[in-house]
Amino acid sequence: PVRQARAVTRLLRSAPIRVLTHPFVAAILNAGGLWLLYTTDLYHLMHSSVLLHAVVHAHIFLAGYVFTASVVGGDPDPHRASFRMRATVLVSFIAAHAILAKWLYAHPPAGVEAADGRAGAQLMYYGGDAVDVGLIVLLFIGWYAATRPRTGGRPAADTV
Repeated sequence: PVRQARAVTRLLRSAPIRVLTHPFVAAILNAGGLWLLYTTDLYHLMHSSVLLHAVVHAHIFLAGYVFTASVVGGDPDPHRASFRMRATVLVSFIAAHAILAKWLYAHPPAGVEAADGRAGAQLMYYGGDAVDVGLIVLLFIGWYAATRPRTGGRPAADTV
């Protein structure tokens, strides 16, 4: 319905959402949340409280979603940051994620066996690399689509 669509549009164009979906803020929420989880007692506390466990996992999921959407989101965004800003934030995030994985390899969270910590850190490092390559490809596909020359004619029926 039009009324509800306008309400959602107003919400998505609001100042708090604009700040939250800026790539720099989204990267801080995402990478900062992971650093906080694994380098403080939060990891141990999370395993002793169902509510805290759910909150932490919801934060990780939502922060990752907002970060991905802010960097490579395909939907129209009235506040989209420049390609240069999004690329810089993505490279910085990749570095922060890789450094955290290496830190965890050497310093697993309290209560985690060293072998398990190393295995998890390797999964985080190499799995993160696979995701990062996908994000870089999507970022450049979006850049290419936004900057390629437009043709004056209509597209052929088989390309639509």
